Amino acid sequence: MNTLEQAKIFTRVAELASFTQAADSLGLPKASVSTAVQLLEATLGTRLLHRTTRRVQLTQDGQAFYERSKDLLADMDELQTMFQQQGSLTLRGRVRLNMSTGIARHAVIPHLPTLLAEHPLLELEFSSTERKVDLVREGFDCVLRTGAIVDTGLIARPLGQLRMVNCASPAYLRAHGTPHTLSDLADPAAGHCLVHFVNTLGSRPAGFEYLDGDRDCALPLPGAITVNNADAYTAACVAGLGIIQVPLVGLQSHIEEGRLVTLLPSHVARPMPITLLYANRRNLSKRVRVMMDWLAGVMTTYLAASSA
Repeated sequence: MNTLEQAKIFTRVAELASFTQAADSLGLPKASVSTAVQLLEATLGTRLLHRTTRRVQLTQDGQAFYERSKDLLADMDELQTMFQQQGSLTLRGRVRLNMSTGIARHAVIPHLPTLLAEHPLLELEFSSTERKVDLVREGFDCVLRTGAIVDTGLIARPLGQLRMVNCASPAYLRAHGTPHTLSDLADPAAGHCLVHFVNTLGSRPAGFEYLDGDRDCALPLPGAITVNNADAYTAACVAGLGIIQVPLVGLQSHIEEGRLVTLLPSHVARPMPITLLYANRRNLSKRVRVMMDWLAGVMTTYLAASSA
């Protein structure tokens, strides 16, 4: 194992603050990761990490070496491909990305065969979840994030907005009636309810969200079921368990085929922004930059078609 490989392993340990997690992310035995860092420290003649039974922390020298290593590894990645002809061999190696299940299923995955046919040496590690992942600690190169961005220290590239709709199933509307106003929705006699969605179970649901001019408002409504997954959210609505408020992404077929009905079009939630997040411009390899540009193009086309 050469020094460059040791540096790659060290950067993952530094990012994840864990030998075990670094080994898992790299597909290596933990002992190999530990040995690589020890050999690197011996070569450099300095300790890079403080190790205890509970945590792994960079030393002052380790922090300096980590910052330099990130730039060096990115430069080496560029050097390996700078003389290759443009075409299928331009991109090689792994890109790890994350996005919501709806965006993955309906907007991105259908276009992946074309991308991978053009770049057969590209390896994608594709995560789709409604959970807000930690981009750095979990080793993602880029993340497509829906909703407001509160991360600090990340670079955000806005891509557009997702149109929101309110939906219910025909069975639900037969049981409770179709609300035409907020008063109808709040009428206790009708018994309207929501399928609640939260990122973390145990969190407090927001209620029925809508815009009053430019002001975000919420009408508290009960709900018998709370979910934290987009597929479960839609399935619960189709089953007649309540009203949902969701981006139009992926619902066209349900609406066109009559499984879901849109309602209260004048009282929808604020459009949901979609943003491409990544950690640092200087440390981006060519494959990551190309992948992000491709994702931006796919989403721009998809959002334009969805709003047409």
